[in-house]
Amino acid sequence: MRQAEFDGRGSVVRWTETPGEEPARVYVHGLGAMSAAYHAHIAARPDVAGRRSLFVDLPGHGISDRPEQYGYALAEHADALAAALDEAELTGAELIAHSMGGSVAVVLAHRRPGLVSRLVLTEANLDPYPPATAGSSGIASFGEEEFVDGGHARVLEKAGPLWAATMRLAGPRALHRSAVHLRRGSDPTMRHILQGLDVERLYLQGELSGALEGRDALEASGVRVVTVPGAGHNIMFDNPDVFAAAVSGRL
Repeated sequence: MRQAEFDGRGSVVRWTETPGEEPARVYVHGLGAMSAAYHAHIAARPDVAGRRSLFVDLPGHGISDRPEQYGYALAEHADALAAALDEAELTGAELIAHSMGGSVAVVLAHRRPGLVSRLVLTEANLDPYPPATAGSSGIASFGEEEFVDGGHARVLEKAGPLWAATMRLAGPRALHRSAVHLRRGSDPTMRHILQGLDVERLYLQGELSGALEGRDALEASGVRVVTVPGAGHNIMFDNPDVFAAAVSGRL
C-alpha cells in the first residue's frame, strides 16, 4: 500500500498498485465506492494485465483518510488524486474512471494536463444538478448534520448490496460533502472541460441507463461514445468483456 499527503494537515490518500509497463493505468471509483473493489477484476484479466495499475481511493473513501476539515469539492478530489500520481512519479497516465471518479478525472486533466494521456469514462457525471434519481441526489437531499446523525444509515438501507458494501466504508461527512459538490459540478462544467481536452477520450454509456444527453456534441468534439449492451451504471460488472476491451484499447 502507498500513500500521499493531500491537505497540508497530514491526511493521506492511499492506493494499491501492481507492477507493469507504462503508461500506467489509474483506476478511479465513484461516489461511495472504492477503486479495487470495482476494477481489480478487470485489471487482472489476461487481455488487460501487463500495465502498471493503481487503484486509488479518493479522500473520504475506502482506505484513504477522511478529514473533517476538508471540502471534498471536485477540484479538491482532483488535487488529491494528483498528489498520488506525483508521489507515484507518473505522467501521461491513462485514467479509467467511473461515475463521480470520471468527473474528478476530467477536472484533473484540466488542472494538470501533463498527468493524463487518455480518459476512459464510465457513465461519468458531466453536468451539475442531475435528475433526482441520481445516487448523489439522494445523499445531498439531507442536510449535512442530518446525514451524519442518521441519514447515512437510512441511505445504506436503501442502497443495493453492492453499493452499500463500499459506501459503509466512506466517512459520512465526506460522503455528503462529495455528493453536494458533485451536484454543483465544476466551473467550467465537466462537460465543457471534456469537450475541450486534447487527449484520447472514450465515454461508456450503459444501454440500460438510456441515451446519453448531448451525445452528438460530445462526438463532434472528438469524444468517442460507446453504448454498452446489457449494462447499467456499473458496466465493469454488467458487461466486463466490453469494459475490458475499452480499457485495453481493443474496443
